[in-house]
Amino acid sequence: MENSLNLSLGQKFEVERISRAIDSESDLEVLRGLSKQLLNAWQTQKAATNWVIKQQIPIGPSIY
Repeated sequence: MENSLNLSLGQKFEVERISRAIDSESDLEVLRGLSKQLLNAWQTQKAATNWVIKQQIPIGPSIY
């Protein structure tokens, strides 16, 4: 999967390590649980990113 952001070497190794762990898992319940954890982490990261962006952008005119 190509990403517009560059991952560090450590992040690339972590992606590979986790990808191999997923590939080696045959228990469907474990994979479902992992999928739900990843979905939650992804959405939490999106919310955190949006919060940081909103902190950077002033809303409305400032009165000084």
